[in-house]
Amino acid sequence: MQADKTTIHDLAIFHNEEEQSVFHYLDLTTTIGGREWFRHFLANPYSDLEKIQETQQTLKLIIDHEDKWPSMISNGTVMVVQKYYDSQIEQVPKETNPVNSIYYRIVRAQDYALIKFSVTHFINFLTGCKQLIECFDIPNTPKLLQKIIERIKILTNNAVVKEMMEWNIQQKLSTADNLNFGHFLLYRFKQNAFDLIEIYSQLDAYRSMALASKKFEFHFPEIKVMNSPFIEAKNLYHPLVRTPVAYDVQLNQQGNFLFLTGANMAGKSTFIKAVGVSVYLAHVGMGVPAEKLELSLFDGLLSNIQVEDNISRGESYFFNEVQRIKKTIVKINDGRNWLILIDELFKGTNVQDAMKCSTAVIEGLRKMKNTLFVLSTHLYEIGEALKQYSNIKFYFFETRIEEDQLIFSYHLKEGISNDRLGYLILKREGVVKMLHEL
Repeated sequence: MQADKTTIHDLAIFHNEEEQSVFHYLDLTTTIGGREWFRHFLANPYSDLEKIQETQQTLKLIIDHEDKWPSMISNGTVMVVQKYYDSQIEQVPKETNPVNSIYYRIVRAQDYALIKFSVTHFINFLTGCKQLIECFDIPNTPKLLQKIIERIKILTNNAVVKEMMEWNIQQKLSTADNLNFGHFLLYRFKQNAFDLIEIYSQLDAYRSMALASKKFEFHFPEIKVMNSPFIEAKNLYHPLVRTPVAYDVQLNQQGNFLFLTGANMAGKSTFIKAVGVSVYLAHVGMGVPAEKLELSLFDGLLSNIQVEDNISRGESYFFNEVQRIKKTIVKINDGRNWLILIDELFKGTNVQDAMKCSTAVIEGLRKMKNTLFVLSTHLYEIGEALKQYSNIKFYFFETRIEEDQLIFSYHLKEGISNDRLGYLILKREGVVKMLHEL
């Protein structure tokens, strides 16, 4: 699924302040390589339903077999295996006997200590690979996972490796054993070792995706290939909100445009991002923050949420808003299924211009039946003119005022809001009083 850098930034899939990102929230990897693979998976959502379903099946199987995951492989284990090949070890004897083994251990004590330490970690790593084979080399394993396990079996199909896999780590290795294993690993197993590390890193990423789906009680969505796009969600929420309010969402070809109004801070932006994050995660193959989500396969997701001006190019905020809309129109005119998220359209111009521009854009975009739109605006006045279009659905977030205090319910309701609360917020925060006292 296409999602450009602006969209990924808008949805905080990744963020400059990493702790504020979806990636950071869901990252349960245990290795550096696993973290990078998870970043890769999250940055590249699928447009292929088969790949999404295979990923879902893989994550579900990992969840079901979580108690059998090899605990002896840690990031430290992987790092020791990697660094063994960077060490400047002197020649390790190919053939050992009691005499030259003792000689090597005494004369090259530092090298021997490194070999002994590394061999122990290699045994842990290879034993873990064996457990993965035993865990997932079973009937009805998804093809995605089958290929990975088959690759592990090929890379470990060696008599010495099998001996190490079967070794009881509690059993002390002799000096000759350490040197024999050390020689084999250093001179005959290097590429296999790196390939296995890469494979384990990939599995670590899948495990992170699986555990996150389980930990946060996400549900796997049902995705369908349809000629026209649709989203039907029950109790969908934003995963980064500490105490989220859930929403029910229904968009389809008959009602493909959601027109959202409400006061500042009422929850419009959070709702838009919640929809975007769930659709995005669905195309990664993960569970989503919703009790239930059914949706069509989308070819692309574009957002217009955090538009910025560009001082170096002399481009205003409004100009960049226009360019973003122009880019969106070009993209969605390809006849494929898109989801478009627009938050507070045309904030960079005066109210009259904004109303005229917004109406023109909405009246044009609503004709794109291959696309679903979620658009928020503070310009509630334009809503009345848009009610003539049957495919536009009107929703708002209600705000109440009790004893000069704003009460936000964050619940989505049908209709159009006419709340104007800017001055009240200014007054509540003491700004009006401060200005009077100047």
